[in-house]
Amino acid sequence: MPFRVSAPLILVVAFVALGLAAGKRETRGRPDVITIVSSLPRSGSARGQTDVIVNGIKLALNDIGYKLDVTDPATGEKRTFTLEYLDLDDATAAAGQWTIEQEITNANLARTDPDVMAYIGTYNSGAAKVSMPILNRAGIFMVSPANTAPALTQPGVGERHEPQCYRPSGVINFARVIPADDIQGEVSVLWAHDLGVKKLYILDDNEVYGQGIAKVVEAKCPKYGIAVLGHQSIDSKAQEFTPLMTTIKGLNPDLVYFGGTTQTKAGQLLKDMVAVGLRCPMMGPDGCFEQAMIASAGPKNLKVVPFYATFGGLPIDALTQGKGKEFVDKYTALYKTPPADAYATYGYEATLVTLEAIRRAGKKDRDAIRAAGVAVVDFEGATGIWSFDANGDTTNSKMTGNSVVTAEETVDGIPVTTGKFQFARSLQLPPKK
Repeated sequence: MPFRVSAPLILVVAFVALGLAAGKRETRGRPDVITIVSSLPRSGSARGQTDVIVNGIKLALNDIGYKLDVTDPATGEKRTFTLEYLDLDDATAAAGQWTIEQEITNANLARTDPDVMAYIGTYNSGAAKVSMPILNRAGIFMVSPANTAPALTQPGVGERHEPQCYRPSGVINFARVIPADDIQGEVSVLWAHDLGVKKLYILDDNEVYGQGIAKVVEAKCPKYGIAVLGHQSIDSKAQEFTPLMTTIKGLNPDLVYFGGTTQTKAGQLLKDMVAVGLRCPMMGPDGCFEQAMIASAGPKNLKVVPFYATFGGLPIDALTQGKGKEFVDKYTALYKTPPADAYATYGYEATLVTLEAIRRAGKKDRDAIRAAGVAVVDFEGATGIWSFDANGDTTNSKMTGNSVVTAEETVDGIPVTTGKFQFARSLQLPPKK
């Protein structure tokens, strides 16, 4: 997920904060209580998506009544732990998004609380860069429902020191239940090819998530015979982009690809495409796969310019069988409404695998839970059966393509255009030879 901050700067700030916050670490805790923390932007523009992630977390804990029975595999001792959940905000009202300082505060809170055994987060890949080394030193299992930047886990795809700089202890503690952008970027190009695209223009929001996936798209276009007419980063603080869209219109692309999110002006870009008469479709990644994107762009504009979004796994309306359907049914029963956003599934999945790690460890011990967590294989969850690979990435590589459909309705006698995402197709890369 989004927001670009210089990696070296993040590391300097994080390690300084870690040093300042260090001191005599409290080792006592409540022996029968385990605390699970989440760190997500709970205020600001991403609130809609994190609301459903938190709902998914709470649903998984509610399933077991906030109690977990475990057996220590070494001693055979049986224990029942009471689970507590702490919903932390890594955004501030002033910033309207996550901040380095707040993410450091959250990570250090988890580090110094002896009851905290797991950390669900982050939402933004830039925020993960801040908290990963702090939590790694503390031996806390960190599971993300949303981070997709490949450099967080995969050697050779980011800066020279990544991902080793996030693992100062020398062991892996970070894992994610959502496919990384190396997969999402390529399936986006595959889908574009299947849509008949021969030439496209790439935009990104100049942030970790958006720029990263845009670079993957650019790199994969030649493989599928698609010409890249240009690639430009935008200033997401700008109010409109009509001069840029006028320039792009002159190049006559078959598709505009935007590496970014609703919060970094995906909707405004589409509005400006309509304004200058650029009628080719626009495509974006999972950061745009939300109802807020439709509201931002405007359903009337989406009648003119088609919009496509990729997403890891199946969207909510495609979870019609097995544990996926069970999740939707339970969510609907608890919250009296179906999940409004597909990220709910990943909040639920991240919590399920966290609980599995605690079960496998069989005791309240950070390193045992961390080791059990990153070693999870053949896990059956709401998104299917999957494992964590040696880097902490999910082996679930299934993606979906989703398109916006519009309809005309009458509300109080007034014609109104509405829009919603619908599942368009499954997307999966062919097996590696």
